[in-house]
Amino acid sequence: MSNYLASNKQGGYNQKEGVSEMTARVVFYGAISLDGYLADKADHLEWLYHQPGGELVPYEEFYQAIDLTMMGRRTYEVVKRDAPQEKLYPEKENYVFSHSTVLVDDNIQLIHQDPIEFIQGLPGNKTIWVVGGGTLLQPIIEAEMIDEWWVQIVPILLGEGIPLFLPQQTQQTLQLIDTKQYGQFAQLHLKKQTS
Repeated sequence: MSNYLASNKQGGYNQKEGVSEMTARVVFYGAISLDGYLADKADHLEWLYHQPGGELVPYEEFYQAIDLTMMGRRTYEVVKRDAPQEKLYPEKENYVFSHSTVLVDDNIQLIHQDPIEFIQGLPGNKTIWVVGGGTLLQPIIEAEMIDEWWVQIVPILLGEGIPLFLPQQTQQTLQLIDTKQYGQFAQLHLKKQTS
């Protein structure tokens, strides 16, 4: 394991020490446009793929520190559309949440359960990555279950598209841990405010 991952003091990704045994650690990692969109209005990501510095963002270090992924049906379908032959996150336990039946790869489990109840049922020594935003992310935010955020902001204004955040009923204050620049990506590392 690299020093970057092993050190909590440097704002690395492997932060399981001191985690409550009661609930899994929930994290978000993803890139958005400057005006807050995960994808353009056609659910496309070409604007993101062509940004200089994408290869410098430390995704692999983050990926090695998680145990499970969870995503909504829409996110799953978009990812599979863009990479139809790829098996998503083959080393991880993967869950797709949907109210309807969806054909998924054999390394994915389809879940028809409330995401909050699902997370509450996970072991406390696990870290789960919420992939994507919108309707899956919104109730998890409302329940104040996101422990850490890594958000890469790209200097482009899409005007409209698929937003990371839907309207929330509550206001939350996060703690800014670190900012880093990777080419044209500005990464914010934030944590849930504990006091």
